[in-house]
Amino acid sequence: MGFVATFFIALGLSADAFAVAISNGFSSRRPRIGEALRFGVAFGLFQALMPLVGWLAGSGMAGLFENTDHWVAFGLLAFIGGKMMYEGIWGEATNGEAKPVTFWVLLILSIATSIDALAVGISLSLLSTPIFVPAVLIGITTLCVSTAGFLLGKRLGRFFGRRVEVAGGIILVAIGAKILIDHLIRGVAGRV
Repeated sequence: MGFVATFFIALGLSADAFAVAISNGFSSRRPRIGEALRFGVAFGLFQALMPLVGWLAGSGMAGLFENTDHWVAFGLLAFIGGKMMYEGIWGEATNGEAKPVTFWVLLILSIATSIDALAVGISLSLLSTPIFVPAVLIGITTLCVSTAGFLLGKRLGRFFGRRVEVAGGIILVAIGAKILIDHLIRGVAGRV
């Protein structure tokens, strides 16, 4: 697989992380680049690790992941998104300073946004394609894209206040629903 094709795969895989980073940047009013890099590194690391795991799992376990990955991603994103919406509507006012995202929430978001990278790793394994360079490129691309997304979301959050936390939650639930619907449609189309 060539560099250009791998780069476009990396961009496609980083789209969910970008959207989730924007939604979290919405609710963050911390002007630090470190917070944006924390998201970028976490998302990039998991986007690089998941193809490796998928590649190692290979074709023997492909069916197991394909039957559950979309449900796991939907559940995780719906839970976090629902929590964000609840806090945006009924949560306590924070006098302009949002609570930082905890390690566990960031871990869940990183896993949920990188599950599709697991399937890419399995696919590359079935094609007998080496995995190291694609995994590194996917990770670096996601790091850059999600860091930029967080910073963009932070800027938008300054203008819209607490309403953006609700919007961020809706975005997370919508991403989860999109992942679920895409997989279900592919499953139905595959049976026809």
